[in-house]
Amino acid sequence: MAFENYKTKESVVIVYTGESKGKTSAGLGLLVRALGNRWNVAFIQFIKHWGVGEHVFIRDIMPLFKDQLHFYKGGKGFYNAGDISAEFVTHEQHKAAAAETYAEALRCAASGDYDLVICDELSNAVHDGLLTQAQLKKIITSRAAHTSLCITGRDFPEVLLPLVDIATNMTKIKHHFDDKFLANKGIDF
Repeated sequence: MAFENYKTKESVVIVYTGESKGKTSAGLGLLVRALGNRWNVAFIQFIKHWGVGEHVFIRDIMPLFKDQLHFYKGGKGFYNAGDISAEFVTHEQHKAAAAETYAEALRCAASGDYDLVICDELSNAVHDGLLTQAQLKKIITSRAAHTSLCITGRDFPEVLLPLVDIATNMTKIKHHFDDKFLANKGIDF
């Protein structure tokens, strides 16, 4: 195959969405690839405030990458989880946390300081009504020209697909949760 008619883009918007696992893992894979290419990366997490494996990993590698890696852990956990969480979080608290996390993500995407900004679980925040589709559109269209953007989470709005360059739908074929098994540390979180 000849590639003489192909061209490159200065940056891309990537979406990992769908019902199955692997969206955050794919975003973390991009983080590894980008850091390996000496890019400046911001990883902004919208939901996972409890201890998960990626937090430990990012904390441990941050001294190696100094100003090259920015990590922001926002959000208040799963929205509308009721008795699942140890503490009940109101809709207003979730919405305020999502707004703070969004402000940080928008700042990073528009600043020009980062080659890649990963917004983990941003689609969930929009689907749950904590943020709007207009805000999601704004972060896509307001990013610096050279900044690639990765958005993960379930239920990415189809109406915004024309604004993205790469979209992958994680489709569940089988998951042990359906057989009443809980998430496994090191695999699921």
